[in-house]
Amino acid sequence: MKLNLKNPIIFFDLETTGINVAVDRIVEMSYLKVDLNGNELSRTIRVNPGVPIPEKASEIHGIKDEDVKDSPSFNEIAKTIAQEFEGCDLAGYNSVRFDIPLLAEEFLRSGVDIDLKKRKFVDVQVIFMKMEPRTLSAALKFYCQKELEDAHSAEADTRATYEVLQSQLDRYSNLENDISMLAEFSAHNRNVDFAGRIIYNDKDIEVFNFGKHKGKPVSEILSQDPGYYGWMMQGDFPLYTKKVLTSIKLRAMKNN
Repeated sequence: MKLNLKNPIIFFDLETTGINVAVDRIVEMSYLKVDLNGNELSRTIRVNPGVPIPEKASEIHGIKDEDVKDSPSFNEIAKTIAQEFEGCDLAGYNSVRFDIPLLAEEFLRSGVDIDLKKRKFVDVQVIFMKMEPRTLSAALKFYCQKELEDAHSAEADTRATYEVLQSQLDRYSNLENDISMLAEFSAHNRNVDFAGRIIYNDKDIEVFNFGKHKGKPVSEILSQDPGYYGWMMQGDFPLYTKKVLTSIKLRAMKNN
């Protein structure tokens, strides 16, 4: 089924030095851009992360230090990527929990101002897990009757994700061919930050989603326990989470 698009959509996948959103780096980025007429543009970029690639990570995606030693840093390509992503909705496989938060961190480190919160996010993995819990390889076989060749290659995973979403729309009549609906359906929570450390509750109030203050309003905790802000700002939290936390703190101070 052809996607019903209101904006161009970019399917993307990242290969990284690890799975810690706050500290790990991109080593390869692949994206497939689909415009309103269904035209496709595919691009894969190797990235020098500026740090050694752990052996365990290389065992998964096959990319080693020598493979990226002459590649550009993310800082060098950040503006180009931001321009390419401008005005586009985003889609991926496990992208809401990992790829989007990590990409946001890389943009912040590079000093590139891009507001990803304005985008719609479709996570094909969440749709798949809600409908037919499986891996991406099983998803491609189940929906498209194809074997996923070269799994954990960013380009192969990106195209497989695109084909799976199209087939999901063909298969499930209760899935509306609308990016806004698909983004809402594939969301885990209504995140305030990309990592989901702060979310909106059912009253649209920003609350913590972890630790001893889980479920409590952020502004209330920052007022009652000022040291908690300092602890988070000094802790191993993503830069975007800290940015959101600071924004809430400043807004609360302004309203008082």
